[in-house]
Amino acid sequence: MADRQALVLAAGLLCDEEVWQPVAERLADVADVTIVAFAGCASLGAMAGRLLAAAPPRFALAGHSMGGRVALEAFAQAPERVTRMALLNTGVHRPGAGEPASRRHLARLGEEEGMHAVVREWLPPMVGARASMDDALMARMAAMVERMAPEDFSAQQEAMLARPDAETPLSALTIPTLLLSSTEDGWSPPAQHEAMLARAPEAMLEIVEGAGHMSPMERPDAVADALRRWLAMPAH
Repeated sequence: MADRQALVLAAGLLCDEEVWQPVAERLADVADVTIVAFAGCASLGAMAGRLLAAAPPRFALAGHSMGGRVALEAFAQAPERVTRMALLNTGVHRPGAGEPASRRHLARLGEEEGMHAVVREWLPPMVGARASMDDALMARMAAMVERMAPEDFSAQQEAMLARPDAETPLSALTIPTLLLSSTEDGWSPPAQHEAMLARAPEAMLEIVEGAGHMSPMERPDAVADALRRWLAMPAH
């Protein structure tokens, strides 16, 4: 199809390719999709380098959670290659006062008790009420988290604590841009994306109803529909 686009989807913290798979399947008619995950990377710069190495010469880019930070870093490294940008359930702020202790606590939990302990503490607050009652979905998410090695999780947490400036690349976006949050996302709430919209006023903001932080797995139909509208936005 002449209007097909190359689309790269960047996975977030504790996620592998499965986090994006339900959305990728729903966009297969309009996009050639590459999903990139970041186990083994120790910095957002290295994650962006992996993404750019896996991506075609020019591509639309969507990042979820930590993947949104990676997407902005990839744009900072190679702005001429990114044709449009979607940032889902993410942020651009610097680490808060309590963030190092919180992130390192979870990393130690994984190292000392195993990733099943991380699932027990980290996953429930990340999902909305409907997802929390879906046993099959929760099992898929838990299995995804448990596939990550504790040392890779620790590296991702340190990478997030050392994250580079993301406000500058966000403000530099002149390509079609989507910001997406969810009504039950307590980690990256709608208000956080509204603040990001103030820095990227040409962006489109969408709020997914009835989902938490893991929107691509919780509400894949709604997320895919939002990305489909974004892919159809005219280039500036």
